[in-house]
Amino acid sequence: MQDFGAAFAEAFALIAGLDAELMAIIGLSLRVTFSAVLIACAIGLPLGALLAVGRFPGRAALVVLVSALMGLPPVVVGLAVYLLLSSAGPLGVLQLLYTPTAMIIAQAILVTPIVAALTRQVIEDLHGEYDELLRSLGTSRLGTVATLLWDARYSLLTAALAGLGRALAEVGAVMIVGGNINHVTRVMTTAIALETSKGELALALGLGIILVCLSILINAGLMGLRRTAERMAYA
Repeated sequence: MQDFGAAFAEAFALIAGLDAELMAIIGLSLRVTFSAVLIACAIGLPLGALLAVGRFPGRAALVVLVSALMGLPPVVVGLAVYLLLSSAGPLGVLQLLYTPTAMIIAQAILVTPIVAALTRQVIEDLHGEYDELLRSLGTSRLGTVATLLWDARYSLLTAALAGLGRALAEVGAVMIVGGNINHVTRVMTTAIALETSKGELALALGLGIILVCLSILINAGLMGLRRTAERMAYA
């Protein structure tokens, strides 16, 4: 086991020197995470809005299901995607297992319920405020959904942020479907788990520092964006 002080010093040296292995892992992590969150938002935002303003049989059950899926165990999602993409599975012919695409699929499945559930709550509150006005204007259901999504765009950044945080921290599902293959599917969380188990703390600490800094930067950026939007709204 390395000395902690030496490990931290080496970790900062790896970051300062833009170590090639460190940068490759970070780059793949960001590509997989942002791709998954974009897919989840493309599905979850309209789905959550439709659940907020729609009135149809089974809506209450669907709302409960989406809320329950927010707590999906990552390893269960990983197992389900593995079974779908394995050579004996229905999508095995696509040969996506142990690729970044498989990791994106797993993360998108995990993040979509989070985005949808949080969007539903935001849009439902906003719909209660503007329902009479939209009805008086003769706005269609889809028009209402589009209008409310646009009006709540800054509030919905919270939903996207929650999904991004879940995806960045994910390890179980991506380990199963990605295999943690060096230079192919090794991302920050899986690399941290592997390097720590090996007792090689420098790379694990370097990746951990980057992961925490990314989380802080994303939160700070979104808070700044929301405050700017609020100032513009009241200007």
